Amino acid sequence: MNYFHEILERHRAGYLVLIDPEQCEVATCAKLARDIERAGADAILLGGSFLTTELHPIAAALKSATRLPIVLFPGDSMQLTAHADAILYLSLISGRNPNYLIGEQVKAAPWIQRYALEPIPTGYLLIEGGNRTAVEFMSGTMPIPRDKPDIAGPHALAAQYLGMKLVYLESGSGAKHAVPSAMITAVKARISIPMLVGGGIRTPELAEKKVTAGADFIVTGNVLEEDGSLALMQQFADAVHG
Repeated sequence: MNYFHEILERHRAGYLVLIDPEQCEVATCAKLARDIERAGADAILLGGSFLTTELHPIAAALKSATRLPIVLFPGDSMQLTAHADAILYLSLISGRNPNYLIGEQVKAAPWIQRYALEPIPTGYLLIEGGNRTAVEFMSGTMPIPRDKPDIAGPHALAAQYLGMKLVYLESGSGAKHAVPSAMITAVKARISIPMLVGGGIRTPELAEKKVTAGADFIVTGNVLEEDGSLALMQQFADAVHG
């Protein structure tokens, strides 16, 4: 948890940029990493729900171009590389698919050890975002309804009681709607571990609202694929950091 604790010591909340390897070419990765660092982001998440691209050269290009932590956000146990600093060791606790609760984690464990990655146990909660997302389809699970904070809260608390170090509420890549602020506040009231919130956060103003609601980290991805300008990333970083 060193990376995330250090971020929260510097800022009221952290800003993380998610890079999908499917959307990033090796030739352009280095510049993207430098821009993300210049914009004031705190770390880079690398991963996606479905990977057909070779991960190692992309991760190596990112790692060589920035001092920011590279944290893997794997869709499965195949999305691992030594060219990273840490990994969100995800358990999809909002679903009941045993493969994503523990199966992929067992397959990944020896490689995490071999690559000397810092594992960060993370309770991963999918929240309904207004459309069916890739992670729903690939995991074969249903998201928590967006109007059911009374369901999300106990799931997050269970993650904490199981010893997980983070909780990640996500409405999915390309979601129409972000995780509701009321749900963020309800979950925050239940737990004492940091909470990441991502999916559907398309404006700096909305990012700031999610921080005010209780998010400790904001994750953006798709909006930057559409408009990956340095200025927009700077606006997100400023809004999140406060």
